[in-house]
Amino acid sequence: MTLKRITLQLARNPGITEGDTRIGYFITAPLREDGHLDVDGWREHRKECHVVRFHPDPDEHARGLLTHRGTHWMFHYDDEDADDDEAGFRLGDHIFTEGEYVTIASHGETPLTYKITDVTDIASL
Repeated sequence: MTLKRITLQLARNPGITEGDTRIGYFITAPLREDGHLDVDGWREHRKECHVVRFHPDPDEHARGLLTHRGTHWMFHYDDEDADDDEAGFRLGDHIFTEGEYVTIASHGETPLTYKITDVTDIASL
């Protein structure tokens, strides 16, 4: 199995007509051959499955874990808080390939759409 580095960049959203390539996420996760997140691979290698949020405002930077419960994938940033900070909308249903879009809800705010701009092999396990 190979872990992937998936890059998401803010796409066009209401009030953000051009998107913003400076805002997004790097996700380290296993993908199945069809491009879907691999739950079994995640279970085996969950400690290697990270999320990094990038933003021009340093206060918005965050590093955490990709987590999974039931059918939901979430981003968890601080170990002191048991709740997951951000949730992806049906991430398990998405095919992670360049040019596709995903939606992420941050801290109870209005969900935003992100474009997958890169999927790269980072490690074979």
